[in-house]
Amino acid sequence: MTTTKKTKTVKWGDEPKLGWVEAMYLPAIVSGVATALKHAFSGKTTTRQYPEVEPTIPPNYRGVHRLNRDEAGRVKCVACYMCQTACPANCIEIIAAPAPKDDPKWKDRDKYPETFTIDELRCIYCGMCEEACPVDAIELTSIYDLTGLTRQEMIYDKEKLLSVYDQTVNSGNDPIRTNRGALGPASLEAPTAKQGPPPPGQGRHG
Repeated sequence: MTTTKKTKTVKWGDEPKLGWVEAMYLPAIVSGVATALKHAFSGKTTTRQYPEVEPTIPPNYRGVHRLNRDEAGRVKCVACYMCQTACPANCIEIIAAPAPKDDPKWKDRDKYPETFTIDELRCIYCGMCEEACPVDAIELTSIYDLTGLTRQEMIYDKEKLLSVYDQTVNSGNDPIRTNRGALGPASLEAPTAKQGPPPPGQGRHG
């Protein structure tokens, strides 16, 4: 019977010894001052005079939510609860109601959101709600200056979310992530033999 000698696999590192120069943080101070002087004399503007000069927000920025309208001016949401289910912050609350059958404008709907609220303070702006929505009813806009004096002001109801839609449409700052057709992403046509497969990386945000 032979025995094998166990080798040590853990190596302990020695704590580096600091000289008086490092202990006084002199290299860090010199490096910081050099960086500050470099920016000061480079001639490039590093400070934006906000709010006099507003920043340029990219089209795919995730800001304040909006509820979209369809061609008839109705709220596009069909109260399927997909966004509420997908939300990791649990900041969306929907109460569905049957669509009024006596109104011909609602004959193609089974239900609609009687109430739709989003707690903008609780939201983490991950975009999961617009990813989950099958009809592109909810989107995150490029509105970034979200303020309120009370917590209640930061809870956006259906009317407020629709007003954000009207504001962004009138200003021409529509989001670019969704809008895949009347039925949402599911309405994309399958590629034909002549068209070939879709380009690599094309998807929901492609």
